[in-house]
Amino acid sequence: MSRLLFVTLSNIGDLVMTTPALRALNEAYPDALIDIVADPRSSELLTRCPFRGDLFHRVKREGRTGLLRLVRSLRRRRYDAIVDLRTDFLPWLLRGARRSARWQAPPHGPHAVEQHFAVAQRVLPAPRAIPDTRIWTTADDDARAAALLDRVPGPRRLVLAPGANWPGKRWPVEHYAALAQALREEFDSLVLLGSAADVADAGGRLDGLALPTLDLMGRTSLIEATAVMRQATLFVGNDSGLGHLASAAGIPSVTVFGPGRPERYRPWGSRASLLLAPDLALEKLLPSMVADHVRAQLRTLRT
Repeated sequence: MSRLLFVTLSNIGDLVMTTPALRALNEAYPDALIDIVADPRSSELLTRCPFRGDLFHRVKREGRTGLLRLVRSLRRRRYDAIVDLRTDFLPWLLRGARRSARWQAPPHGPHAVEQHFAVAQRVLPAPRAIPDTRIWTTADDDARAAALLDRVPGPRRLVLAPGANWPGKRWPVEHYAALAQALREEFDSLVLLGSAADVADAGGRLDGLALPTLDLMGRTSLIEATAVMRQATLFVGNDSGLGHLASAAGIPSVTVFGPGRPERYRPWGSRASLLLAPDLALEKLLPSMVADHVRAQLRTLRT
């Protein structure tokens, strides 16, 4: 069986944005297994990929010693093609019939997904359209998610993700509470997702929301969060990894942006939308504005 090698990125959102390139490789070489080099922080997201071969970790803090160990492991195989979205040198230390890295990519669009896809396109036999992002789950993952969601009324469930990796990206927690109040007629229940750090940031300010609430913040793995979102109705969250996971789960999503570069880093997908805060100040993006946008998304779903 032929093998390809795909070197992806580290952070959750960054990894998700490489999956269109990964999917294109699989579509072009459906009989090949694809070994993947990833970071331990986000590699869980690739464990269910049905065409994945071996999963290797590149741990940055291990420095040159870790890199040499990785190279030795990878050189045991000869690859039909190597696509590296992380470094400009690794493919030339390995055995591969074809190689592609970032510095070789032709001109591409403004979005990171387009940049990654341009690198992969160099080893594809023919031009292809860029697919949506995708994170895979199993039937067992989906069953566990369904059991969690059964704890609150359905089927109209709204996922809220109030966390982000720095304060400038966080829509005020109080705005999320006001949004839940404004949308109490459109949904049956709420699901809160986020990390343990997000729980601390929320500081109890999401207690007593207007709808029955399933609080899963700090209580799910990345795969579990993806499976939960796949069975929800709509997602609202900050510019964070969870926004990218929502798009990769295939549900309609609304990402609120303040500071940042949405033209490059917005969630990529046919059902992903964004709202830019006035003057890039998230506190100026009123809950009523987001509620109106969510209602418009719901109307689109009904047509």
